[in-house]
Amino acid sequence: MKHITAAFVLLVMLCGVLHSSQAIKHESFDVRHHLSTVTRYDVVRDIVDKSFVPSEIPEQCTPIHLNLLARHGTRAPTKKKMKALEALSVNMETLVQAAKENNMSLQKIPSWIRGWRSPWKGKLKGGELISEGEKELYNLGIRTRERFPVLFNEEYHPDAYTLKATQIPRASASAVAFGLGLFGGSGNLGSGHHRAFAVSSESRASDTKLRFHDCCQNYKAFRRSQEPAVDKLKWPILDEITNTLFKRTGLKFTREDTSMLWFLCKQEASLLNISDQACAMFSPSEVALLEWTDDLELFLLKGYGNALNYRMGVPLLEDVIESMEQAIKANDEQRAPGSYEKARLRFAHAETLLPFSCLIGLFLEGSEFESIQREQPLQLPPKPPQTRKWKGSIVTPFGGNNMLILYSCPVNNSSKFLVQVLHNEHPVPVPGCNNSNICPYEVFKERIAAPHLKHDYNRVCNAELKTSKQKSTLTTRMFSWLFANDNVNAKSYDFDL
Repeated sequence: MKHITAAFVLLVMLCGVLHSSQAIKHESFDVRHHLSTVTRYDVVRDIVDKSFVPSEIPEQCTPIHLNLLARHGTRAPTKKKMKALEALSVNMETLVQAAKENNMSLQKIPSWIRGWRSPWKGKLKGGELISEGEKELYNLGIRTRERFPVLFNEEYHPDAYTLKATQIPRASASAVAFGLGLFGGSGNLGSGHHRAFAVSSESRASDTKLRFHDCCQNYKAFRRSQEPAVDKLKWPILDEITNTLFKRTGLKFTREDTSMLWFLCKQEASLLNISDQACAMFSPSEVALLEWTDDLELFLLKGYGNALNYRMGVPLLEDVIESMEQAIKANDEQRAPGSYEKARLRFAHAETLLPFSCLIGLFLEGSEFESIQREQPLQLPPKPPQTRKWKGSIVTPFGGNNMLILYSCPVNNSSKFLVQVLHNEHPVPVPGCNNSNICPYEVFKERIAAPHLKHDYNRVCNAELKTSKQKSTLTTRMFSWLFANDNVNAKSYDFDL
């Protein structure tokens, strides 16, 4: 009997240890790291690939020019999405009422659902930069000045420090917040000794550098044709999770409800720091799958999934190369400080930052850079639990950014000019530079930029394309991949192949 009792106690202790370890593992999961493009910058800014050992800039090399491309900071939901959240509130109220009328147990229904109202209910406008977004860009400005004091040691002049933003208010507001941090203490305005600075914008109808996606007719047609197919790719995941939600809560959510609950989770966790309501409806593995569906859409409609997605960003790449060429010329001519541009600072959107990251070849695996150079399609991002580099939370979070720093080096260096590539302020491997974060300017220009610069924006975006054939090829590739990897029955989802 004593042996049985001892064995029982040992079993209980072992179960307790297992439960404890599982709880620790669950508690270590931070949903805020898995919100794709809705992720707050400060949450993921310092998440880096620890296996990558960055190269150091050689001694005596001096930064002479900085190109910055930043996404706007954290913003409120758009007006359209706020209406969708209000509709979700009505749907959940209807589902709870139906459960009561059917005499179902309400104990399984999370308490927050009963009587829930959208925090944005009654707001007439949306999409604006919120205070957290202002702080993200303000602090980025401060860190940029501190990191490159040689570049920002002169009195401000709009010809030396160019700030450009799109005409969308959240982007221009982000530029202002960044400028306040960058130039703070150098003026005579207020207790912060701020100074006025210029932010310029192009018309939305003609801004081919920062809103090229708005001006590219072929891209807009491509995206309209592909969005329904990309939505269908998500259906098996959403249906599986919808069924699980019914078992957990007894509420008959639809696929659309599940999608909106995931959207609500992202907004609550990112904007309101609430993770125990909508986010608690999903297990960590389900969050990973939902994040993957978002990243899949990002890949297909804005990233490496189609060359048009990033090729339309050629005017921006041309602008970057031009700014570097001008800086090199000014350096060679030994022009006086203040007589040439030292930083070109741009503030735009995920639809800008993401294609540019593709143009310079970031977040590629293995031989994918060579595939891009040959204009061949890439494999889709692998499904969890497999790991992947392509994650929206890292590639383009709120406030996400790329910095290209041009260095002038001594004549005895292997290259007179070097380009350092930073993503979210950290060195990243650049496949076109042999997976280093530092590239001789000549290599960067010829190996990374030149293959893209051979394409003309007007021809890419406005020439007549065989869109029906393009649509068929991409759609077939997407669904063939899905069926091969997930054993999904095409007929059960009425997929037209």
